[in-house]
Amino acid sequence: MSKHAANVTVAQAPGRQVPLARVRNIGIMAHIDAGKTTLTERILYYTGVNYQLGEVHEGTATMDWMVQEQERGITITSAATTCFWNDYRINIIDTPGHVDFTAEVERSLRVLDGAVAVFCGVAGVQPQSETVWRQARRYGIPILAFVNKMDRIGADFQKAVSDIRRKLEANAVPIQLPVGAEGEFAGVVDLVNQEALYFDEEDLGATIRRGPVPQDMVEEVREARTYLLECLAEVDDQMMEKFLAEETPSPEQFNTSLRAAVVSGDVVPVLCGSAFRNKGVQPLLDAVAALLPSPLDVWDISGTDPASGENVTRHVGDAQPFAALVFKLMADPFMGKLVFFRVYSGTVHKGMSVLNARTGKKVRIGRLLQMHANHREDRDEIFSGDIAASLGLSDVTTGDTLCSPEAPIQLESVNFPDPVMSIAIEPKTAAERDRLFAALGTLAAEDPTFRVRTDTETGQTVVSGMGELHLDVIRDRLFREFKVEANVGRPEVAYRETICNAADGNGKFIRQTGGRGQYGHVILRVEPRETGHGLTIENRIVGGVIPKDYHKAVEGGIRETAEGGVRTGYPLVDFHADILDGSYHAVDSSELAFKIAASLALKQAVTKAGLRLLEPVMRLELSTPEENLGDVIGDLNGRRGRIVEVVSEPGVARLIAFVPLAELFGYATVLRSLTKGRAVFSAEPSRFEPAPRKVEEAILAKL
Repeated sequence: MSKHAANVTVAQAPGRQVPLARVRNIGIMAHIDAGKTTLTERILYYTGVNYQLGEVHEGTATMDWMVQEQERGITITSAATTCFWNDYRINIIDTPGHVDFTAEVERSLRVLDGAVAVFCGVAGVQPQSETVWRQARRYGIPILAFVNKMDRIGADFQKAVSDIRRKLEANAVPIQLPVGAEGEFAGVVDLVNQEALYFDEEDLGATIRRGPVPQDMVEEVREARTYLLECLAEVDDQMMEKFLAEETPSPEQFNTSLRAAVVSGDVVPVLCGSAFRNKGVQPLLDAVAALLPSPLDVWDISGTDPASGENVTRHVGDAQPFAALVFKLMADPFMGKLVFFRVYSGTVHKGMSVLNARTGKKVRIGRLLQMHANHREDRDEIFSGDIAASLGLSDVTTGDTLCSPEAPIQLESVNFPDPVMSIAIEPKTAAERDRLFAALGTLAAEDPTFRVRTDTETGQTVVSGMGELHLDVIRDRLFREFKVEANVGRPEVAYRETICNAADGNGKFIRQTGGRGQYGHVILRVEPRETGHGLTIENRIVGGVIPKDYHKAVEGGIRETAEGGVRTGYPLVDFHADILDGSYHAVDSSELAFKIAASLALKQAVTKAGLRLLEPVMRLELSTPEENLGDVIGDLNGRRGRIVEVVSEPGVARLIAFVPLAELFGYATVLRSLTKGRAVFSAEPSRFEPAPRKVEEAILAKL
């Protein structure tokens, strides 16, 4: 038995290795190249999961197991693993740092209880650091900050702490100070225990030597410890009493108060080290165990009843009804679909039937797997608070809730951003078409920010993602994993045609072939209408010059010709057609003849009226740091954008603009470059507007 903070007894299953109070579900998050994966590799080494160190730059990192990750030296997919430290079970998810893969961070944070935010000691808070920080705060996740790369030239611990306070508006409080910096970085000072820690380089930092605070740091340590006490006194009455009485709290009192402040989100402890040089990792593990929450600290698990929609609540514990959230799917080329899930309450056994709250159908749990990156360990049961994967689950997607059929619950799903970039894709050979669509379907199911659609107007298969790197990795995976080669290119813009003036058209179709011929004759008038009008037709035939039997054929001829376009092949829109007159032949007239005659009449009228090309215009909403606003506006002006609204807020500017779709291809990458990845935008179709003559001439020149 164990108890959570509210002193409620929680029953635990007999097979559980570690009490719930000693379980930690954490994520490692940061800007790209801040050292997340290197830190995770050191954690796995010091906890005994790995017996040798993997390096990102050598392509040997355990957590970067994908070929694409090893080649690029970056994390693309979030990898899960489990390790043990001082009788604590730590489930770790190493998340990507590149903005194109922010969805991997989003779904990982949804199921975690705490996070370690890694910052570069030289660069401090970088753009993607801000993004992942906002994501973590949105889910209310307590955070430890780790200032990495303290051995690098230009490393400045205090500047990094100041960056966290200023840019992230966090109450960053150091609980360590570095001993030396850059090439002289030797270890860290623990402010709570007031001792220096040095890491033996001969055994890759595994041996820790403890000693007194260096003499030249005594005053600095005293001031930093006083500041730590002041910060805790602001949120803890007992520490306030100690502070006012000028008493020195014991290390145990410090840790108890500090943990409460971290779990509540009032304080962000800051540690430091150099993961690559094997310094500072074990104290970080101690802090994870001592300060970050266990599943028991997230006691109330809120959801809704799938049938009634009413709010329901679950509690943590192995004896509670089973409830788990699916946060990731992964296609394994050898084993099939892996479904990753976090168990919030209850226990799941191999072979157990559970309810998918979204579909209302029962699914049977096949193999249960404990994941170590891409290595797997079979398990018979998974307990409350654990993260695991299963094979053989059908009709399950990201965000689904798996629960006990006797106690159904729908947990809050995962929110994903919409794709911002699209490209056209086609198989290199016709024989690969079916395999391409099957592979794209698998990838779309695995990655919620990757979308596939067929453009009904151009016939192209269009895939959408979060950026050029995202789509490049998709293409690479198609070739390596699914053995499908594909050509890609930017999709065609779906333009429209319209008329400039009113005009008449006279279409006559006569064919004589020796027997019964073909005869149809139609006179019509076209007039331009406002944008968005579409096509309207009015039949003004009087006196039976065209029999009623053929009226529908005449209208059909007009509509079919308008859909296919008159000159460019793009649909003809925003005009009105009046059917005025015509003639027929008692023997030779037919529906086909009148359909063709109407088409000829429309083409003649449109040619007389004059054609204009319309281009699709997108409504773009954009948020950017104020210092980049001028560059963003200048770039949008160069893209023929029309800015209609700019609103300035503290540190951030938001604008609304209308920009031609043709000018937005590649915009996500350009915007990222202009703002160092700090700006975000969304675009949606707004309307069609006349294209400039230069654009029109360029398109006509291709015909």
